Amino acid sequence: MSSSPLTTYAERLTEALPRVREQIARAEVVAGRAEGSVRLIAVTKSHPFECVEAALGAGLRDLGENRIEELEAKVEHFGADTATWHMIGRLQSRKTRRAIAVADVLHSVDSLKLAQKVSGAAAHDGRLVEVLAQVNTSGEESKGGFTVDSAFDEIAGMSELPGLRVKGLMTMAPFVDDEAVLTTAFASLRELSESLVAAIDGFGTELSMGMTNDLNVAIREGSTMVRVGTALFGPRTGYTT
Repeated sequence: MSSSPLTTYAERLTEALPRVREQIARAEVVAGRAEGSVRLIAVTKSHPFECVEAALGAGLRDLGENRIEELEAKVEHFGADTATWHMIGRLQSRKTRRAIAVADVLHSVDSLKLAQKVSGAAAHDGRLVEVLAQVNTSGEESKGGFTVDSAFDEIAGMSELPGLRVKGLMTMAPFVDDEAVLTTAFASLRELSESLVAAIDGFGTELSMGMTNDLNVAIREGSTMVRVGTALFGPRTGYTT
């Protein structure tokens, strides 16, 4: 008899989760960072409900989703209070009100125009929304985000919008093995963060950067949140709602 999906995910996490946590802990030590200074965001996107159930059963409480429709379905199924729900995928402006209704943190506010849209939706609903400003530190056309050249001024403007609490910054490095390229992408975000924190009272210090393939470099460069999916749950299944 074959294993159920829940058993499969739970069994995988029995081995994978300690391994990922150990990797994060080692990277913290190498970087001279405090133990527990890096938060693990378990990316359950494109995996079914059984994956989320196994993640919750393993004690994971920060869950990342890529699509509003999938996030809505999982929040409805498991409840808003079962986890901190992170929207990590690109956010369409027409879905902002739906996003703030279910996401605890929006990682991908990638333009001042979108920030204004989220601010308007937050004000309409009487909400204070936690957001991260996404910066395209690699300059890749395929990636969204504030450009490095304009990021400081635009994100400073974003921080003044009502209804938003800018917790920090987010980026995605190129999917390459070249450590120098990864270092440049992550260091650029850290340096921008330091400038914004120094200039703006109360600007958040979170740095959401690093995934399965590059989290060691990201942690060395100051990441406070790593977004890990494949190393925990295996290849995505293509789950749709």
